[in-house]
Amino acid sequence: MTTSDRTPARPAAGGPDRAWLLDLAKAAAGKTEAPLDLVVEYLGLLADVAISGRRPRDYELAIVRELGRRAAEQGIPAGRVVDLYLSAAWRMWRDLPDVVPHRDRDAVRASAQAVLRGASDAIAVLVDSYQAATRQLIRHEESLRRELVDDLLRGDSDLSRIVERAEPFGLDLGRAHHVVLATSDAGLPEGELTVSVLERFVLDQLGDRDVLVATKDDLLVVLIPAVTSAGVETGGEIGGLMQAALTRHREERRWRVATGRAYPGAYGIARSYEEAREALVLTGRLRLQPDVVTARDMLIYRVLVRDQAAIGDLITSVLGPLGRARGGAEPLVATLEAYFAAGEVATEAARRINVAVRTITYRLGKIRTLTGLDPGVPTDRFTLQAAVLGARLLEWPERELPSVS
Repeated sequence: MTTSDRTPARPAAGGPDRAWLLDLAKAAAGKTEAPLDLVVEYLGLLADVAISGRRPRDYELAIVRELGRRAAEQGIPAGRVVDLYLSAAWRMWRDLPDVVPHRDRDAVRASAQAVLRGASDAIAVLVDSYQAATRQLIRHEESLRRELVDDLLRGDSDLSRIVERAEPFGLDLGRAHHVVLATSDAGLPEGELTVSVLERFVLDQLGDRDVLVATKDDLLVVLIPAVTSAGVETGGEIGGLMQAALTRHREERRWRVATGRAYPGAYGIARSYEEAREALVLTGRLRLQPDVVTARDMLIYRVLVRDQAAIGDLITSVLGPLGRARGGAEPLVATLEAYFAAGEVATEAARRINVAVRTITYRLGKIRTLTGLDPGVPTDRFTLQAAVLGARLLEWPERELPSVS
């Protein structure tokens, strides 16, 4: 129900006329650059309580509450609305003795108290209503944003509808976009607060409104243009900048960030998302050290994982014999992984897996004996490293390998 559907507050009989109140409302609205309709009925209420000395009635405060909701929906800052009401109050009080003459001192004092009480009651209701409406609008916008991001990442086929829904968020689907994903080792803390922190950071860095930040499946999702409106390319460093910002926000967590390649259109966003998500999965399985990766960094690993039957055959043929060692294959696979990651330096490999250098040397010899391949020979090293990468991708030997057939 709008304010026009309610009974407006009116001055007592013989009180100030509506023309005077309208002039006051225009003056107050002009000073604060606020809509006139937010203050007219409030001034009628205030004049009536000033003349009669009574407190505002419930239905009158309900009108003010409705005005507060409308101010929030129109995006008028709360400070401007309060300024409007205070400005209207002092303007009305300044002119009231001329409009209602022959008041004695006690009557004037009572009117002043009535005005102050009425303004205080009305502004308290106004602000409370404004804040409630703002919270509801924020929740509604967050819901719309999550739904839009879900549909974009899924590659929704209703393209025209997607474009229409993206427009209020300033998202131009005609531009190429990257999808950047971030996750921490303990999930997302204070989801919406983290989203707000990251959104402010990205907007400050890029100076481009064509950015959307949301959450999905315990991931922070950022849609950013490949080239900002200022002509700056975002793909190279944005992941590292985001990871640093998140680490500053929650230092006790390890943040990992992956950036998909940029593609135009709504379907391009879905494709970039899949690349970034796969990059996060692969870095986790491979236990890679960098916390910031791009889809381009992971291309070779994607090639390995595409044909799981073939890579399973490679693992079985090359690393299968390691299962005959005492303790099973895992310690020897971990040794190869650390040895290759350390640039084939035994002392560094020993430090990485917290064993003695002599243990590394012994295990490498055992690997040579069981597989017939020498990590020190380039062709053998390539075969062993490809098999180790495949083992980590398929989580072998913890899990069984896919069938070759």
